[in-house]
Amino acid sequence: MSKKKREFPNTYVIIFGIILVCALATWLVPGGEYVKESVESAGVEQQSVQFKEVPSVGQWWTVMQSFYNGFTKQAGIICFILVIGASFWVVNRSRAIDAGIFSFLNVVTRLEKNRALAKIGVSNIVIVLIMLMFSLFGAIFGMSEETIAFVVILVPLAISMGYDSVVGVCMVYVAAHVGFAGAILNPFTIGIAQDLAGIPMFSGIEYRFFCWVVLNVITIVFVLFYAIRVKRNPQRSMMYEADAHWREQVGAAGGNVEYYRNGASWVSFAIALAVVAAFTIAYSGNTWLAVGAQKYHTPWLLPAVAAAFAVCSVMALRKSVHFYILSLLGFTIIYLVVGVLGFGWYIGEISALFLSLGLLSGMAMGLSANSIVKEMMDGAKDILSAALIVGLAAGIIYILQEGRIIDTILHSLAGTLDGSGEAGALGLMYMIQTVINLVIPSASAKAAITMPIMAPFSDIIGVSRQATVMAFQFGDGFTNMITPTSGVLIAVLGMARIPYGKWVKWALPFILLLIVVGFLLLLPTVYMQLNGF
Repeated sequence: MSKKKREFPNTYVIIFGIILVCALATWLVPGGEYVKESVESAGVEQQSVQFKEVPSVGQWWTVMQSFYNGFTKQAGIICFILVIGASFWVVNRSRAIDAGIFSFLNVVTRLEKNRALAKIGVSNIVIVLIMLMFSLFGAIFGMSEETIAFVVILVPLAISMGYDSVVGVCMVYVAAHVGFAGAILNPFTIGIAQDLAGIPMFSGIEYRFFCWVVLNVITIVFVLFYAIRVKRNPQRSMMYEADAHWREQVGAAGGNVEYYRNGASWVSFAIALAVVAAFTIAYSGNTWLAVGAQKYHTPWLLPAVAAAFAVCSVMALRKSVHFYILSLLGFTIIYLVVGVLGFGWYIGEISALFLSLGLLSGMAMGLSANSIVKEMMDGAKDILSAALIVGLAAGIIYILQEGRIIDTILHSLAGTLDGSGEAGALGLMYMIQTVINLVIPSASAKAAITMPIMAPFSDIIGVSRQATVMAFQFGDGFTNMITPTSGVLIAVLGMARIPYGKWVKWALPFILLLIVVGFLLLLPTVYMQLNGF
């Protein structure tokens, strides 16, 4: 009788197991919390953060409540996932993305005939350019949640080029989060941390830019090495069997798209153009693009984008409905970037943007109102499991907070810094931030808790506050890509249909490499004179 093959635990099982461990910890770890106090120094009132012991609260029945409370806490991301799933289901139903991928592959095939490009590999160039773009988004305006929407575009693209879903996730999610870690002007990490540390906002940009380049070179080389190996032998991919879903979706067996035109798509275009025109008229005079601490008045931007949308859509409509829907998708992404940089859009506004994409796409296909609703419901059902995982993962934080042990863990880690020397203390700061990120993935929350403690301590040991901010920056960024408490990671993996356990198995060596490189990049801040440090 053959032995039964051991199955790797389901993502739900892994996360619930972590919740149980955290619940047990609330019975064993003393409680504590950081309290803000006003201290008067030289006639000036300043805020300080003091740690106070409080009774811990052992968690038992709340383990069963953690899913509900986690779900309500992450309601924004969960709703966003459902909207994205619903809208892209309609777009996929039109086969517009298939048409775009087939057109793209035709261009790639023609370019491969060029000997110089063939040696480099056009697909490799595509991967590099896409990764650099998303890394810049992460480094400049802190792209994170927004990556969820791009997974359903770039995973099929990666599959169509002969790679797997892991490469697709790397092109968008990993690239953006490496950029997030090596931030240049990220307001959510650098901006908040430097402000709390009392140093000029976005100072020290020269060395941080160097670090961003180093981290991206390492990431791109790592991803390309894996991508080339998978392309040579697709069955070596750990996702080969699971990616059958994506191969069927993109028509890897060699299907053709049946192009057509209709009057409904022109009606869809007329409605979209009216909305774009109204938005342009209302806001074009008050458009400011925020890049780091700088704001640029750009009254020309919205009219230029509106004009480009009108021209591109008319040209696309003359070809087929598929290319018009691709035009809608492309300008949805453009307006997403403009909205985030120019108007501070977040999940609510971005959800509305993608919901509009789904409705206009269904209308362009000539579907009735009932049919559009049915398709969107099917899409929401298809992505529901990803949304549920996000709610369950948020339960980890809920248990630790209810047990009042998060701040105790932080305080204990901070106590290890004393007497370890400059480089040693900086390295310990970095490791503490890395460990804390496993349970507190929010950069702004972590900065608010840790920087008031770390910054004054850095003065005592002779480490610059700028270096302390960089230790926070690296510690916050790298482990975001494996922590189960990150709603964004869990959502991305759910969208890509990659089990959490398999992702950690693939990503862990890469994350450990980045952590080591991060420490090596911190050392020059101790031993060299760097501008801003």
